[in-house]
Amino acid sequence: MIETKIYVGLNDADTLEQKHDTMKYVSVLRNVCRGYHVPFSFNLVEGGYMHDDGRYTQEKTLVISLIDVDSDVKNEIAKDLCAFFNQESVMITEGEIRAYFINDTLGQGGKK
Repeated sequence: MIETKIYVGLNDADTLEQKHDTMKYVSVLRNVCRGYHVPFSFNLVEGGYMHDDGRYTQEKTLVISLIDVDSDVKNEIAKDLCAFFNQESVMITEGEIRAYFINDTLGQGGKK
């Protein structure tokens, strides 16, 4: 399985500051992923990076995780989020993962 992570910063590309409440960005993210009918999860992280011109920026970032999603779809999701959040760019990472599910049902009364 391939896990894709899309990193979307919340600072506006023009003002270099976060324009909206974080939950508004989360709502947009959820709507975009639902619109593409893909299973997803996300985390909110904080970090920093250097711009090409030497400026250092710290910001909140949404990290979206997608597993085994078609390349065209994940690229469209990334493009949409880049545009909606007014970003210079978004970063995509990909890696092979081993994933499996465990299902253990408790019997009646909580006993096995």
